[in-house]
Amino acid sequence: MIREHKDGVTIAVRAQPGAKRTKVVGVHGNELKIAVQAPPVEGRANEALIAFLAETLSVTKNKITLLTGELSRSKVFLVHDVITEKVNKMLLPISK
Repeated sequence: MIREHKDGVTIAVRAQPGAKRTKVVGVHGNELKIAVQAPPVEGRANEALIAFLAETLSVTKNKITLLTGELSRSKVFLVHDVITEKVNKMLLPISK
């Protein structure tokens, strides 16, 4: 779900677009399940996920890259220049 990467940390996400609000709702297999308010149209859900992760992790949006899953609910994001412990501390308590 959250792994070290040479450029930062990767986060495996299971997106649930069209939710009432954007929030972490738990764990889905090996992915962090995030409900996202934006619809899965023209990349809006991906943009909303990037904005949510940036705000939650206190980084700028340009520090987050979508590596895989542009058109899928299963996605992998790379958060540049952060350490695994910070991401675990800020995201995993929300999922419980």
